[in-house]
Amino acid sequence: MLTKTIKYLLLGMTFLFCHLTLLAQNKNIDSILGILETAKPDTNKVNLLNRLSSEYINIREYDGALKYGNKALALASSVLIENKRGWSKGISRAYGSIGIVYYYQSNYNAALKNYFASLKIMKEIGDKRGIARSYNSIGNIYLEQGEYSPAIKYYTAALKMHEDIGDKKSISKTYNSIGNAYSSQDNYPEALKNYFASLKIREEINDKQGIAISYNNIGAIYDLQGNYTEALKNYFASLRIKEKIGDNAGVANSYNNIGLIYQSQENYTEALKNHFAALKISEDIKYKDGMAVTLENIGAIYSSQGSYPEALKMFFSSLKINEQIGDKYGIAASYNNIGNALVRSGQLKEAQSYLNKALQISKEIGSKYDIKKSYKGLVVLDSIQGNWRAAFEHHKLFIVYKDSIDNEETKKEIIESTMTNKFEKTELETQARQDKKDAIAAEEKQKQKIIKYSVSLGLFLVVLLALFILKGYRQKQKANIIISQQKTEVEKQKELVEEKHKEITDSINYAERIQRSFLASKELLTENLGDHFVLFQPKDVVSGDFYWASKLGNGNFALVTADSTGHGVPGAIMSILNISSLEKAVEQGLCDPSEILGQTRKTIIERLKKDGSKDGGKDGMDVSIICYDFTNQKFTYAAANNPIWVIRENEFIELKPDKMPVGKHDRDQTPFTQHEFQLQKGDAIYTLTDGFPDQFGGPEGKKFMSKQLKEYLMTISMLPMQEQKQKLNIVFDNWKGNMEQVDDVCLIGIRV
Repeated sequence: MLTKTIKYLLLGMTFLFCHLTLLAQNKNIDSILGILETAKPDTNKVNLLNRLSSEYINIREYDGALKYGNKALALASSVLIENKRGWSKGISRAYGSIGIVYYYQSNYNAALKNYFASLKIMKEIGDKRGIARSYNSIGNIYLEQGEYSPAIKYYTAALKMHEDIGDKKSISKTYNSIGNAYSSQDNYPEALKNYFASLKIREEINDKQGIAISYNNIGAIYDLQGNYTEALKNYFASLRIKEKIGDNAGVANSYNNIGLIYQSQENYTEALKNHFAALKISEDIKYKDGMAVTLENIGAIYSSQGSYPEALKMFFSSLKINEQIGDKYGIAASYNNIGNALVRSGQLKEAQSYLNKALQISKEIGSKYDIKKSYKGLVVLDSIQGNWRAAFEHHKLFIVYKDSIDNEETKKEIIESTMTNKFEKTELETQARQDKKDAIAAEEKQKQKIIKYSVSLGLFLVVLLALFILKGYRQKQKANIIISQQKTEVEKQKELVEEKHKEITDSINYAERIQRSFLASKELLTENLGDHFVLFQPKDVVSGDFYWASKLGNGNFALVTADSTGHGVPGAIMSILNISSLEKAVEQGLCDPSEILGQTRKTIIERLKKDGSKDGGKDGMDVSIICYDFTNQKFTYAAANNPIWVIRENEFIELKPDKMPVGKHDRDQTPFTQHEFQLQKGDAIYTLTDGFPDQFGGPEGKKFMSKQLKEYLMTISMLPMQEQKQKLNIVFDNWKGNMEQVDDVCLIGIRV
């Protein structure tokens, strides 16, 4: 999902493929109204009504646009025109006009309904250009909602149709839309690939407006990658073209984007200079969308500098404009910005109201990005107020929406759709899915609930954390009495926010100490494994990955490497449930790894039945368990989704896992497979989770991948294990570079 700022960085995304072309200059509405007074009820009058609706859209007068769009629809459907079914082309265009209005108002369900109605008629009359425009409009809706797979499918269908009819200008625009979809997924290499493809065609046909948009979008990607030199180079190239062709709205957007670069570099003087230049131009030409986003950018700068009264002034001004033009997407963003600024300025009651308003509107329009942002703001607010239970619940929902926006399955679906260039689902199926969206969303929310406090060890951890936090909170209350006598209200609230942040950090660090006590100790591993290493690097302070070991009743030594559902605090609590379930299985006297995993799965499923969801929780873990028989120089093993690797001299041996997790699954009645492996002296054994190979980085921002990790292990497998760990640490850090770590990392190496 694009933020409103990025939406304007990627200029033209929301405007390029509407059913009507936005005119460079508005026609005289009064003139059209005058002609309508004497016009006969024929196709010409339908065209005039549709044109008038378009004019009102251009000036963001949506009530007028809907009024005349509906009049065009009614007249075009009349039996007086063409035939008894009405005039199909006029009906389709009227549906398109109405769809555009709802799109700009962020009423996506209503917009889709009208776009599909227009598309159906376009197909009936065989209007390929109209069909392609409808595909693009529908793709834009799904892109706004963060539904990347259907967005890509509709864009791809539009691209193929534009190529069939040889419409180069539309081909370039569709490449631009596909680039926007990849940018929304943070897949910057693919975004640049499509933007450059669009730029090449636009240069061939000398589309100056399009060239300016392409330069702008390429600059936006470099901006998002932190390559500010290339970003500024492209932004200024776009600005020069817009100035030459007299595109004042585009000039304002360019100044905004240049200001954002300086803002990222913390050069607030230059940033404000460019933003105020953008604001002046937008005000001069009554470009209300540009005014709203510029006010938000200026407010963000004031907020970052601690000037909350000035920031709030800007945010409220932006809100007023968004309300005037009926932009619900912008209203939600404004409410979120106001709520967060009120939190920072200590006005907590008012902040709660605005963040809840933002959440309500975001849910109404289906904006996953804004829903996620609202939950994030509520987490901070709840933490400051000491409402830890609410903070925890909001944090879980924040993670749910964050993962739903950017998950691996969605990315795979998009890549597959692009490669095959197939439009697999019919529009009627998609429309039916849209009608059921609210019900599905409610059910999905229920399914996303993670483990409750019924887990005994989890409860014990929460109680410890609560007592620790309560003690710190009481101490802070006493300190605040002294501070309030010495400082202004703003300074006191600022201090409170900082202290609460520290308390949260301290609490999580304390939780990390508790979690670490459940992991296999260094002494236990050294005593039983000898030459080995453990590379354990959580994404956050606490981890969903874990490693655990135990002596078994038959004298063998069990080593577990696992990846629990989630990461951070939810993942850590899940890991404690998983470890306690493993311990319970071993305490029952089980010694075979397949039986241990089977009993552990049974315990986890039984406990998560109490999570409140309809079918019980589907959380669990991917895991490998190796049971060493040192006397006979062999081991037995079982694995769920996690492989085990063995390097013997120059041979790489991969021990495949069962393709199912330890947890609720459609195969959860299938026993895990047990294998036996004969060891040789000098063998190097590696167990791991998927965090290392899944890390994005390198010169092209791609995954490290299992293949590359295998090849690297082959080159270092003969080195002492601790030296291997040092080298792996360096390789991982160099690959990751400045990018965020995407998951917990756990990799264990053992020398026989």
